[in-house]
Amino acid sequence: MAMGTQKVSKARKPQGWSIFGILNTQTIRWTTPVLAMAGLWVNILPSPALTLFSNDNDNYRVCAAQLLKAGVTAQAAAQGCATAIRPIDLAACVATIKQRTKIDPTDALASCTRARRPRELAGCVVGVSLNTKEEINPAVLNYCSRSLLPVTFAQCVVGLRKEISLTPMQALDTCIDASERANGITTSPTLP
Repeated sequence: MAMGTQKVSKARKPQGWSIFGILNTQTIRWTTPVLAMAGLWVNILPSPALTLFSNDNDNYRVCAAQLLKAGVTAQAAAQGCATAIRPIDLAACVATIKQRTKIDPTDALASCTRARRPRELAGCVVGVSLNTKEEINPAVLNYCSRSLLPVTFAQCVVGLRKEISLTPMQALDTCIDASERANGITTSPTLP
């Protein structure tokens, strides 16, 4: 038998558009992982409604609970937490002052509410109160509240008292005067 040449027919590519042309293997290889990842992301992301009312955002509830535990009246706790920009910081300020000093929590709440940085105010009050052996607690609360930088103010009072024989009031007055002058705040008008 002789080897003859046979015609090999080539299948023509279909012309036009068909659904099967889209679902070829290259497209499937590319879209499957993308769709799988998109599905995972949709399931991982929380819904906005759940995020809004989740337990992570219980700042006001936690604030009220901590203030009540510290001994603040319910009305004062409600008012303080409602007006606070950072209710957790407000509650931490009052709780820290209550736990580490003999200052009345109601007085602490009034000062912590006015403070720009309540946690720093608490650190100032506690630090100075421990250094002065709580001789002048109401004054310490007042001076720390007046200072724009309560942590620096406390470091000034404690540092001066460690090296120089100053009464607590002398140290408070010296440091508050220095901080007011450094910040351009004067207590009396300057005459021309």
